Amino acid sequence: MRILGAMSGWLIAAIAIGVPIAFALLFASVASSFMIGGTATEPAIIAAQLLRGTDSVSMMALPFFILTGEIMNRGGMTKRLIGMFNVSIGRVRGGLGYVVILATFMFGALVGSAVASTAALGAILIPMMAAAGYDRDKAAGLLAGTNMVVPIMPPSIPLIVYGATAGVSITQLFMGSIAPAIYLAILMCGTWFWVSRKDAVQTDVPWPGWGQFFKLVGSGFWAILLPVIILVGLRSGVFTATEAGVVAVVYALFIGLVVYREMKFDDLISAFVAAAKMSAVVMFLAATAQVAGYYMTISGLPDVVAGIMEPLVDNPTMLVFVLMVFVFLLGLILDVIPTILILTPLMVPVLQEAGVDLVWFGIVFTLANVLGLITPPVGPSLNVASAVGKVKIERVSITVLPYLVTQLILLLIFIFIPQTITVPLGWLT
Repeated sequence: MRILGAMSGWLIAAIAIGVPIAFALLFASVASSFMIGGTATEPAIIAAQLLRGTDSVSMMALPFFILTGEIMNRGGMTKRLIGMFNVSIGRVRGGLGYVVILATFMFGALVGSAVASTAALGAILIPMMAAAGYDRDKAAGLLAGTNMVVPIMPPSIPLIVYGATAGVSITQLFMGSIAPAIYLAILMCGTWFWVSRKDAVQTDVPWPGWGQFFKLVGSGFWAILLPVIILVGLRSGVFTATEAGVVAVVYALFIGLVVYREMKFDDLISAFVAAAKMSAVVMFLAATAQVAGYYMTISGLPDVVAGIMEPLVDNPTMLVFVLMVFVFLLGLILDVIPTILILTPLMVPVLQEAGVDLVWFGIVFTLANVLGLITPPVGPSLNVASAVGKVKIERVSITVLPYLVTQLILLLIFIFIPQTITVPLGWLT
């Protein structure tokens, strides 16, 4: 316990002074190794664990899906999705709000990152809603809250990281997350209807005629087809999750270069650079988390956690509930990926002892984690929505509350009624 306490103290101290989480993990791990002594201090062990953290076929899917999102975003997909949804449902009362929700739902199936989706869509949709007469604060809150569907909708980056860390089938996680993503989208529509019931705007979107309508729908169809190809290919066993990432990149390149013809050489280079940077951040986090996990293991932390949770092993539902409360509170100060990488190796042995379905748990765990994206003080999606919407973060924090509350309720439903996830998963597998 002395070593564990010291590791936690060093980690918290490093984060408090602004050290990036990956370097803070590495610093705390190395410092702990000197307390353990012996061979634990050998640089070769640290280097081996760093390599082991990224030496995973499943983790290789991550950079491909990140690159897919970058290519599609630069290849004209965003404005085509928005145009298609705007001409079809933007004409109803409060319609632009539903356009935001549907665009987020589909964009999330291409990007897999809530923060990236908030930035890409917010720059277009918040000014569009403000120009149409919607309250800018509510528009920013809607965008931040609705983007919680993105890390759940396959191909989800957090689910890939969880699957690789916990040794769970990413294909199963993707299939299992389809129903929860649909629940979230429907719930966001209902929440927006309630929030905007008194001041929803009847946007005057001119009818373009059937010819132009079908042209817009046909243009957006190519973007919508990508997640369908991925899910059908995974379901049929034609390719694995990692191979699906490669297929997605090739398809995105084809659409951007040949079909839409909007992607230039400079766009392609910037997409590769952006994807490389984001992939490097996640991969380095995975590597340092593996080092921290190694020293936690030889320090006996898994046994400590198992001992604390032992009274709840006979009641899996309460075990998961207690863990999710802890995860939600931790998510207030830590980002999604570090939380998953740090906690997954500690929780999986206890969950296996309790007989918990690790696919179901991974989806619940991911949702509990991503709620931290819209909660202060960190709230990355909250900060991005505030920046792109040019709204004070204090005001966005208020307008996002209805979405946070309804998502917390949905999380509780998932925990206490697991059939809401497991039954649809059974239909798809």
